Amino acid sequence: MPVSRRWKYSRIAGFFVAVALLSPGTARARDFLTVAISPDGGHTASLETDALGPGGETVRSLVIRDTANGQAVTVAMPCGVLPECAPGGPTWSPDGTHLAFPLRNPGTHARSIYTVALDGSELAEVAGFGGTIIALHYASDGQLSALAIADANQEVGAAAAGGGGTGEIGVDLRPQRIGIVADGGLRWASPPELFVYEYDVLPAGGFVGTAATGDGNAHWWSARLYAFEAKSAAARLLYAPTDRRQQLSNPKVSSDGASVSFIGGLMSDFNAPGGDAFVVPLAGGLPTAVAPDLKATVTSLNWACAPGRLIAGLVAGAHTELAELDPATGSAHVLWSGQSTIAAGDGAVSFRCAVPTTATIQQSFTVAPEIVVGAAGAWHPLTHANEGTTPPVHAIDVHWTNDGLAEQGWLLLPTAAPPGEKLPMITVAHGGPAWAQTPTFLGPGYNRALLDHGYALFLPNPRGSYGQGEAFTRANVGDFGGGDLRDILAGIDAAALVAPIDTARLGITGVSYGGFMTMWAVTQTHRFRAAVALAGISDWFSYYGENGIGDWLIPYFGSSPYDAPAAYTRPSPIGFVKNVQTPVLLMVGERDIECPPSQSREFWHALRELSVPTAYVVYPNEGHEISEPAHVADSEARAIAWFDGHMK
Repeated sequence: MPVSRRWKYSRIAGFFVAVALLSPGTARARDFLTVAISPDGGHTASLETDALGPGGETVRSLVIRDTANGQAVTVAMPCGVLPECAPGGPTWSPDGTHLAFPLRNPGTHARSIYTVALDGSELAEVAGFGGTIIALHYASDGQLSALAIADANQEVGAAAAGGGGTGEIGVDLRPQRIGIVADGGLRWASPPELFVYEYDVLPAGGFVGTAATGDGNAHWWSARLYAFEAKSAAARLLYAPTDRRQQLSNPKVSSDGASVSFIGGLMSDFNAPGGDAFVVPLAGGLPTAVAPDLKATVTSLNWACAPGRLIAGLVAGAHTELAELDPATGSAHVLWSGQSTIAAGDGAVSFRCAVPTTATIQQSFTVAPEIVVGAAGAWHPLTHANEGTTPPVHAIDVHWTNDGLAEQGWLLLPTAAPPGEKLPMITVAHGGPAWAQTPTFLGPGYNRALLDHGYALFLPNPRGSYGQGEAFTRANVGDFGGGDLRDILAGIDAAALVAPIDTARLGITGVSYGGFMTMWAVTQTHRFRAAVALAGISDWFSYYGENGIGDWLIPYFGSSPYDAPAAYTRPSPIGFVKNVQTPVLLMVGERDIECPPSQSREFWHALRELSVPTAYVVYPNEGHEISEPAHVADSEARAIAWFDGHMK
């Protein structure tokens, strides 16, 4: 059968963790990307992938379902069944009679905004635009708005293949602005000097949002909170953090319009929020921390139906949780907790205060994603698309202590392993570093292929990860590759105590910060017999000047390398490369602006000169996110062959 594989990436610190969805010779699972409940709770709208385009790529579909019986309607796109004919996140009209969504025009970065009725009929273009469009919002009066970049030369976000790589660099800055749909196009409601990352609608008109000046890819780590006047497009500063280690995300307006909530914390990227919950008055003033003693990480935040309270999605150790936060008392009431993940796009769950029905996408390592609906925490399946796709894997929640810190990770064992036989194990270091390995379905792909080839996988959450509060997330500031590597090595020993692991046959792999950790680990220890570094970092000093998101380093290092060169050279793998004995495979996208190919090439060049087995692969026209099916297939095959050749 034809090969159809792609890496699905979870945004972390400008970095990505690969979870390949499809592989040859295995059943394809449907992937649910986002879900939104209708105002009356009677329908859901979801983005899904499983259809294949002419080149074997997955195709995105917009599906409307009746929550009572699961009856589904797939909206027919005007540009056909093509990978680039891709609908974006849908939003319901206030009366619930129709949806609005952006649609990419194949072969370009241009978008149009369409509306469609509940039954999939009455598809109509309401705005055309020569650039990207994301994050549609309806106001209560029916006014539709979005975030848009005029004449965009790349897809939104630094993970996309970089654009504008020739000519005078640094002068062609294209801001993302709030646009109101009017007269078949967009009317700007935010100023041109600000790049707006996220926004919400004020009940009385206007908007709030996080924004920064200059390069939108690079400057999110210095974003501030603003209020925007719709008619004049003027911006009023609401809050500017004085601590660079507090980034802002998920701005949400209370129902009375008096307050704005947001997530604040040390985040490594604006699509992977994590931190504490805060509330700030719209009229101005300092923010107040909500539940500041919470030993968990807030990853999504919305105002609850109870006045003054918030609904938060949490990562709490090995569990994902849904909790109601009370700013008045600082308390957190857990509504649901489980060793699975839930996500609905703009929050952990999609809900409406007028009805009890909520919707979310639920999955775990062994349970494929499905849309579930019902009262919060008492969901039942609405879809059954992936029944019978349980992977042959056993997941173990592993706990250990190191340097006085409580640590957690996951050990995944292939169930087909012969009884009593010790297994070779590959450690998968996550990106970020501010992120966490959570139970996500192990469908066909890179990790699944490693399991199918007889490898155990260890997925650690060392210091610097989400899941234990902001102090734990900040615990690797100024200490990249120090305590977090010690945590990983101690975790490997802990994993070997709970399962038959052959500690003489260990490997390591990772993407981005995980790619750095892979390069760094082989310079610090000889425990690993093989390593595969994907989009890694070998020299923090040169990386600062080469990448397109350098501002993220300042909160971690305290200053630029020009002010503190030793802080950047001390944790750089290239400075210890003569210690390496482990064979290392390096792979990266040609147009990766987050972890440029030069970083992998430098490490490969040194290993080759030092006669250490190595290989270096650059995939053409790819960014930080490898998406071309042939490239994903090739990278997966190379990684497996590399581990097999050096570990078996």
